[in-house]
Amino acid sequence: MNNKLTAKERVHLARVKELPCSVCDAEGPSEAHHIKQGLQYTAVALCVECHRSSFSGWHGQKRAWAIRKMDELDALNVTIRRMLG
Repeated sequence: MNNKLTAKERVHLARVKELPCSVCDAEGPSEAHHIKQGLQYTAVALCVECHRSSFSGWHGQKRAWAIRKMDELDALNVTIRRMLG
């Protein structure tokens, strides 16, 4: 697999990172969480808390996600809607 980003992928990820969090709506900048590593267009805009927190985040106990009854596809839908909006 080629890990080098194309210019379009870099632009896309930069735009994702400008968005508010797709789970809790925290103001950006956000982090780009990849649903599948290496697929840049599956990146979801997440705040640090919803992304990496050991309690609330996707890479933790996912409590923020559970409260909102969301999964990665729900968050990707929010990210795409905001980018097209």
